[in-house]
Amino acid sequence: MFIYTVQPGDSLFVIGTNFGIAVDQIRLANGLAETNLVPGQALLIPLFTYTVQPGDSFYSIARQAFVSSESLQRANRSVTPGNMRPGMKLTIPDIPKKPITGLGYYTLRNPQLDRELINNFAPYTTYLAFFEYHFSSDGSLSDLNDPPAVQTAWRRRVPPLMTVTNLTETGFSPSLAHQVLNQPEARNNLIENIFATISRKGYAGVNIDFEQIMEEDRDLFSGFLRRLKNRLQPAGYVLTVAVPPKTNENIAWLKGYDYGGIGSASDLMFIMAYDWHHGASEPGPVAPIDEVRQTIQFALTKVPKQKIILGFPLYGYNWTLPYQPGTVSPGIANQDAVQLAMKHQAPIQYDKRYESPFFEYTDEQGKKHIVWFEDARSIGKKMQLMREFDLDGGGVWQLTLSFPQGPWLLTKFFRVRRV
Repeated sequence: MFIYTVQPGDSLFVIGTNFGIAVDQIRLANGLAETNLVPGQALLIPLFTYTVQPGDSFYSIARQAFVSSESLQRANRSVTPGNMRPGMKLTIPDIPKKPITGLGYYTLRNPQLDRELINNFAPYTTYLAFFEYHFSSDGSLSDLNDPPAVQTAWRRRVPPLMTVTNLTETGFSPSLAHQVLNQPEARNNLIENIFATISRKGYAGVNIDFEQIMEEDRDLFSGFLRRLKNRLQPAGYVLTVAVPPKTNENIAWLKGYDYGGIGSASDLMFIMAYDWHHGASEPGPVAPIDEVRQTIQFALTKVPKQKIILGFPLYGYNWTLPYQPGTVSPGIANQDAVQLAMKHQAPIQYDKRYESPFFEYTDEQGKKHIVWFEDARSIGKKMQLMREFDLDGGGVWQLTLSFPQGPWLLTKFFRVRRV
């Protein structure tokens, strides 16, 4: 497969004719309900033969196919840079599939929909982390109508994890986490309640997603995880922990997370490598490639690569311009972002520095917007980082956000482990 960037004047018919592929195949691979393409749109073309286009080079084709120029030339020895002509057919070389652990977050909806979507996602993930259980200041847990989802996951050989979070009605609460971590009785109650819920509901383990941990609670949080691990491990239960992305130890609002301590206490550490820009920030790329790379490099100084799961966002944000500090902009699924660009016929630009797409448009009320999101190009670059650093796995927030190109990219680079 390769990624084709739509050019001015292109149509699905023209692209299909140029590459020798049926229009319906392009629509299916890219989840297209409409056909009004926009310049800059990234289309995944599910072919293993590439038809040379005017202006192509080995470098440009290799970048589109996520392979090296050298491997592309080795696979097509009869073609040289000097004799390459439009219309020539090039074989896209396969790459060895790296085995990985996949962890997908899934927000439960209703039993019927949950069964359907879990069946769809099962081939592409090792664990499913069901969102979400809440805890109170005394360490008690909320309940969740999850038995149908848990049973479906096990039937599809995808061990389910319960996700426990400090999310409240007003957002993630560092004060709630502080209360529980600083009260031994509440802390022990929470550990016992997690263990009891795993046992009663039939989970394979737990995913801990405590966000905005205070610096003063850094050691208490790591200690809580060690005690939780000691409670779970004899029964064979898995402990995974979600952490924000850190590029160094000097970021004030992230000092509550001791990568080394968390990594040693957990079976897997899921790095939420996104939200460098978010709904409450100024506009910008959600997961810029340099910051993702620096986060991986820093994590590897603290945690064995066999424990690191790199998280990808299946979303972006839609900011109203001019940006007003204090406003909160809505999130938008990657596929919805593409459809929004198509609706407004807004050309999609791609920032190669950040390896991130974005576009601007004017809405029906005359307000200007800018949308930064992720597409097949940007996600593919992050998957290449996973291979480069030989990380144990990857995961997404979250699976109910549509991204039709995802399975194609995943199966190009990786083979998902089954437990």
